[in-house]
Amino acid sequence: MPAIFEYQFTAPDTAVDANNHVNNVEYIRWMQEAAVGHSEIQGGTRAAREVGATGFVKTHHIEYFRPAFAGREILVLTWVADFRKSSSFRKYKILRAKDQTLLAKAETLWVFVDAGTGRPRPIPEQVRNAFEIVPPDDEP
Repeated sequence: MPAIFEYQFTAPDTAVDANNHVNNVEYIRWMQEAAVGHSEIQGGTRAAREVGATGFVKTHHIEYFRPAFAGREILVLTWVADFRKSSSFRKYKILRAKDQTLLAKAETLWVFVDAGTGRPRPIPEQVRNAFEIVPPDDEP
């Protein structure tokens, strides 16, 4: 299973804002879709459900470098950078697929919570074991 997950798609016309490029809110949507896809393929989502838990984004930070446009192929790379007691730090690079131009880079802090109470809880080993931590030297 991939430590660094690749999510590729075509930016839709509906993502364009009044400035004729993809709205910044769409980047957050793409990050969530990539993170969820990565968790599903790694078995992290299933492992979390089995223990009655889920995750949500507590904080995010995005740095934009170039605009994205509708109709262009976009590639989102994401990976888990660390695990803490009840949270996980995830990183992203958003690229124009055609030439690998960096459009944005981002980070999110995901909190692991009890699905019933919404309260943070420790991340169990079966969830941690679903992912490989990518150290800074191995980041794309």
